[in-house]
Amino acid sequence: MPDLLMPKLGLTMTEATLTEWLKKEGEYVREGEPLFVFETDKSTLEFEAPASGILTRILVKAGETVPVYTVVGVIGEPSGHNTPFSAPGPSAHAAAQVPASLEAPRRIRATPRAKRLARELGVDLQAVKGSGEFGRIHEADVRAALPKAPAATPLARRMAQAHALDLSAVQGSGRDGKIRRADIEAHLMAQAAEAAEAADLAPFTPIRALTARRMAQSAAEVAPVTLATEADAFNLVAAREQLSALMGEKLSYNALLMAATARALREFPDLNATFTPNGLRHNAAINIGLAVDTERGLIVPVLHQADKRAVDDIHQALKGLIERAQLGKNTPAELEGGTFTITNLGAFEIDLFTPIVVLPQVAILGVGRIVERVVPHQGQIAIRPRLSLSLTFDHRAVDGAPAARFLKRLKGLIEQPLSLLLSKP
Repeated sequence: MPDLLMPKLGLTMTEATLTEWLKKEGEYVREGEPLFVFETDKSTLEFEAPASGILTRILVKAGETVPVYTVVGVIGEPSGHNTPFSAPGPSAHAAAQVPASLEAPRRIRATPRAKRLARELGVDLQAVKGSGEFGRIHEADVRAALPKAPAATPLARRMAQAHALDLSAVQGSGRDGKIRRADIEAHLMAQAAEAAEAADLAPFTPIRALTARRMAQSAAEVAPVTLATEADAFNLVAAREQLSALMGEKLSYNALLMAATARALREFPDLNATFTPNGLRHNAAINIGLAVDTERGLIVPVLHQADKRAVDDIHQALKGLIERAQLGKNTPAELEGGTFTITNLGAFEIDLFTPIVVLPQVAILGVGRIVERVVPHQGQIAIRPRLSLSLTFDHRAVDGAPAARFLKRLKGLIEQPLSLLLSKP
């Protein structure tokens, strides 16, 4: 019967965390039935049983992180035949051998006073060697079996008693290891520091650890420059309202912004490129990732071929990607192949910020909130909805002027969203 291997999903996957077993050892499982849940650095998935049988052995406990292809468990024959990992049945010789720990306890010979003292002090008389005739245990033997209290000054003892401190855990610095006041104070300070460190330490989730590595890599390698601008969002808001009425549901701004970004990237291929040591590789496909905030951390699902999709198609596709990201159910294909990224913090009332480039991409767009501002408009003072945009690009790959032209073009598409309907706007 088959071993259960931690699967490898995607070229970059090297390890995974087994988060939950859905079956217990000894339970029957059917082929195709979910057996355990595992978490990669990008998503949470269920592993389906490759065959029917008994889960005879769990080799990796829930919460452990292991490399791909690690044997995490074994499915055995329902008949109960031994599997490669099952223990052989006991032999007559093995059954005849009784461990020393299971042998009958020796008869205790002790005086009544010794027995009473042992009960009061919690001393196991089995471990006490008697000094009387025929090994009879006396009261002095019980007291001698007690652990010796470490030597300490009277002040050190009072301090230890006040803090409920076991003196045997304190390293004395006095003569012959005698514990002094300074030793108690040092031990208490070490305890406090250890407790504070343990209380503040929050282990990284796989996603958080991956994000940390990628952000550090980007900071070390990229030559980032951020350009900022502000677009008039009046027509964008109006187009969204009209399209929402036609669709019968509220159209997301992310869908409109992704459609506009895809059009601009088609016209400025240097921003839809991959940086390599030997040059800039222009990507034929425009695959735009959207940063999604989840309980597990930041996930960036990718909408492939974004420039070839209508706005309503983008809207529906993003809904599915975001929902699966929140549940940790994105497939590996939905999390790979991005050529450009959009991160939108408008819901948090953020205007401008400096997003970090996701390697090996060369640019990322930051989107702020839409907010009404007093601005000059057609020679008049007017209140207009405004949208903040931030473009961070890798100056190793793109110069400032081309990046600025791309951002200007994107601003124009946002201010005139109907131009997205034209083949050559």
